Amino acid sequence: MLAVAGAHFTWNLADDFRQLFEFPFMVNAFRAGTIVAVVAGAIGWFMVLRRQAFAGHTLALVGFPGAAGAIWLGVSATWGFFGFCVGAALLIAWLRPERGEGYSEESSGIGVVQAFALACGFLFVSLYRGFLNGINALLFGSFLGVTNGQVLVLLIVGGAALTALAAVGRPLLFTSIDPDVAAARGVRVRALSVLFLVLLGLTVAEVSQITGTLLVFALLVMPPATAQLLTARPGVSVAITVVIGLLVTWLGLAVAYFTPYPIGFFVTSFAFAGYVGAAALRRGGRRRVIA
Repeated sequence: MLAVAGAHFTWNLADDFRQLFEFPFMVNAFRAGTIVAVVAGAIGWFMVLRRQAFAGHTLALVGFPGAAGAIWLGVSATWGFFGFCVGAALLIAWLRPERGEGYSEESSGIGVVQAFALACGFLFVSLYRGFLNGINALLFGSFLGVTNGQVLVLLIVGGAALTALAAVGRPLLFTSIDPDVAAARGVRVRALSVLFLVLLGLTVAEVSQITGTLLVFALLVMPPATAQLLTARPGVSVAITVVIGLLVTWLGLAVAYFTPYPIGFFVTSFAFAGYVGAAALRRGGRRRVIA
């Protein structure tokens, strides 16, 4: 991805701030990034708590063949992201073993989906005869070309995902912490698991359009993992997750605007720095307690 023509960083923060919003596509990029950061933070927090990072990683990779296949067919990559990610989420839910089977059986099924999805992605890229530079944006993200229509789609899908999450938040938290006790209390654990995987697929499809399919975890894993290092209180932890996601997204967009490098790298680097800082803070606190 090339730097925006005419963009140059100065030490006059007021002028630099105004530059960020000179172009409509940057305004849309900040709008889309804000929506994505909030949704990814809320859904990602439950994903980390439920230890389903491998499923999230697989759904992230599935976005690549989905977008590549959509481009090959001549339709918007957005539909490919959503179609393949939600379809893969349903497939993972269907392949998920019944209670009593081990974690290895579940991870094996997810790995099978991941391998097949990647093979489809390479096939679609080979079949596509057009200009392939856009593949870099699919893999590593780009803020160029974000349209009003895309922002609206992200807002509608993100709002629906957050509404569904809010409706099932309490029982989902219960099943995430102790599924056996939740099942004994009459909570429909498997139905909630399927619903959460669908919400995770929708979220991954959203985030992929900003960070790219290879760097989805920058927003989906690092902010919630950082927040859960800082506090065990669910409400506070979710709030910290969203704040971290917004900060790294806004900073990533701002820095990427003035450089020729992809936004995904900066979002990932800032999120990683936050996680390392939280881990160091927590380790330092433990040492003080021991001493």
